[in-house]
Amino acid sequence: MARWRPSVPALRPRARTGPDARARVLLDADVPEALAVCAGDPVASTLAAARLVVAQRAGLHAAGGQAWGFPAVGPLEAVCWAGANLVPVVPRTLDASRADAAVTAFAELARHAGRRSSSVVGERDAVLALWDLLAPHWPSPREIRANQPSLAIDREPDVAPDPGVRRSVPAEVPIVLPACVAMFTEEVGYSPVEGGGRAYEERVRSLVLAGRSFVRTAGEREGAPHVVFKAELGAVTPLVAQVQGVWVDPRYRGQGLAAPGMAAVVRLAREAHGDGAAGHRPPVVSLYVNDYNARALAAYRRVGFEQVGTYATVLF
Repeated sequence: MARWRPSVPALRPRARTGPDARARVLLDADVPEALAVCAGDPVASTLAAARLVVAQRAGLHAAGGQAWGFPAVGPLEAVCWAGANLVPVVPRTLDASRADAAVTAFAELARHAGRRSSSVVGERDAVLALWDLLAPHWPSPREIRANQPSLAIDREPDVAPDPGVRRSVPAEVPIVLPACVAMFTEEVGYSPVEGGGRAYEERVRSLVLAGRSFVRTAGEREGAPHVVFKAELGAVTPLVAQVQGVWVDPRYRGQGLAAPGMAAVVRLAREAHGDGAAGHRPPVVSLYVNDYNARALAAYRRVGFEQVGTYATVLF
């Protein structure tokens, strides 16, 4: 694929090295301000904001990563989550020079820290500009997905929800896990349980326990139930519930399960995290999808999802 050409320069010594041109590692006391930056574009920043929500409740140590803020002194203009994923949040309201400075500052921290994340992911312009600066210093990625439509819906779905789609229960982890492994392997290109996969299994179990795993099953009459449709809410904030891991068993594809299944996920997510939950407004339900996945895009659009931005992912 053609190499991305961002507006930021390559990493090199710059004349401006003061605190207004650097980023810093944030502390617990900075989390509310970092969340306020994310709130400027809740869908684009969901992956970072979801970890910051955990940090606000239990501290950054419990959130499993670091939060970086730009600039090093003064009010925050941009943030970056550095954990299992590296997620830059550079508001589009920043002027070009400040946006470039923020990306360059985050790249400097990431370069010195070394690659610890399995991906760089988030709003496309920030991700690809950040990667262009890191590429000379980090290992080559397995794949760069530079055009992933970011879709969202903030109302009832346009198609009738599948009544068979429901939250999975802890006793179903043994059948949910193989479906999750199959989805991940198909989507990313390798199995997440190679070499043990304990962490991945715990992730699946935690989503089930949190009520963020949705399934449709079949085969109960034969005594061997299996998952034929599944999805998870992989990242949740007070404003957005991001759907991840959508999968239909290959044996059941072409039978019209995807759109009604996603409609059910939208309704269940809005009910669980909206008016029925402490009086909160129903969240926007979002997802991002590879641009070449025409079948999935068509199904999501039938449900009522509309494109609100574009993600990119650099996979290692």
